[in-house]
Amino acid sequence: MTDDLVFSDELEADVQTKAAAPWQVLVVDDEPAVHEVTKLVMSDFEMDGRGLQFTHCYSAAEARALLAQRNDIALILLDVVMESEHAGLELAKYIREDLGNLNVRIVLRTGQPGQAPEEQVIRDYDINDYKEKTDLTRRKLITVFYAGLRAYRDLMRIENARQGLIRSIEAICEVCDSNNLRSFASAVLAQVNSLLGLNGEGLCASRVSAYTANAAHGQLKVLAVTDAYSRLMVDDQVANLPEAVQTAILDSLSAKASRHGERFYAGYFCTKAGSESLIYMEFPEPINAQARELLELFSRNVAITYDSLLLRDETENTQRDTITVLGNAIERRDSASSRHLERVGAIAAMLAKLTGSNEAEAELIRTAATLHDVGKACIPDQILTKPGPLTAEEWDVMRTHSSQGHLLLSRSASRVHALGALIASEHHERWDGSGYPAGLKGEAISLVGRISAIADVLDSLVSPSSYKPAWKLSAALDYLRQGAGSHFDPMLVSVLLSHRADVERIYEN
Repeated sequence: MTDDLVFSDELEADVQTKAAAPWQVLVVDDEPAVHEVTKLVMSDFEMDGRGLQFTHCYSAAEARALLAQRNDIALILLDVVMESEHAGLELAKYIREDLGNLNVRIVLRTGQPGQAPEEQVIRDYDINDYKEKTDLTRRKLITVFYAGLRAYRDLMRIENARQGLIRSIEAICEVCDSNNLRSFASAVLAQVNSLLGLNGEGLCASRVSAYTANAAHGQLKVLAVTDAYSRLMVDDQVANLPEAVQTAILDSLSAKASRHGERFYAGYFCTKAGSESLIYMEFPEPINAQARELLELFSRNVAITYDSLLLRDETENTQRDTITVLGNAIERRDSASSRHLERVGAIAAMLAKLTGSNEAEAELIRTAATLHDVGKACIPDQILTKPGPLTAEEWDVMRTHSSQGHLLLSRSASRVHALGALIASEHHERWDGSGYPAGLKGEAISLVGRISAIADVLDSLVSPSSYKPAWKLSAALDYLRQGAGSHFDPMLVSVLLSHRADVERIYEN
């Protein structure tokens, strides 16, 4: 276990640096003295452990250019009269309406209140405060800063939570794909962190039960990370952790219980299946019991979800293996090759991905394509294994394997069997309409049917059988090229030939 956890000073520094970011304040005023006085008076101001960083603009035009490039400003102290009598008001309108920045807090400061009456300005412009420069003593300026920065902080918490929720909802659509669980968990972790307002950094990891049929059992795997730990997503295994994180995680694993200090939380949860989930968070300020409760709830739910996904994967793998075993049993009745179905599936999956299918869809097509000849189970041995050419009557019987396969597989409502039924029915259809059993033409043949036709013919030519020797791969690819536009979809043939190296790798294994 300790081999998975390696010390990294650099990662620890990342967390500390991010926590100390100052509040960004923009002063927009054409009087240099106003800038100097504001900076001097507020030099020792601090809120939530964060100081101030001032940016200075001396005209509304200069501020426009700056704000078009930056969206991290928390508070703007804005003069009304600069290059024009209403330059500040026009800038405020630009910020809200043109830039769409509703979060930054805008405080108007004017030395000429008659130019912009307070009641009219508050009514007509989306500003947050209006002050006369002569009224802004140090004490009142501090009050303005606290009010403005607190409002900005709370708005940003809501915005960060909203963005985290959007990421979570997007990830939920694909949460059944275990490769996307980490994305889902990371988004939820960021949302919880934002809602707590603790600016923490950390990770969530899981160690799968040794009793689970999974290649990763017994190893600690990263499921979710915040930005400072994002490099851990490159590799599933936990690595490059600071020494303090090592200690906290190992203590929780050893005690099989959650651990927390003043500024960190290491949550532990074990599922009914025996899988262990851990969440480690480090904070720039002390954490309370409510925060720890939310983090532990997150850890528990991720562990339960991960167990469900492992069970799903195990079920799918069992289904895939069963299909392969039964398919090979049927295939061996008329072929000396034991890898025909495997290669047909590999070629079909490759073409599916090259034509826009995602990883999950391509894997479904890989499995379904191996069912293309399942109808041969209904063909008599004397026809299926005949060493010489078939008679016209025998060909009529042989051709029924497409419809027989469709009939067999259509009895199941599962996605893989439904797709397999379609492939079984269409893998002998031809682009020019001269195929069987329905004489479909062009794009009337489903994409998976056209893909499977290419995959089946290519590997049938390369594989030896009872009625022909094996072809060389180059000759088989030439056959596909010659049949493009008549037997095969020309677009798919072009795609396949343009990725010849990938095809050759399939036949190298």
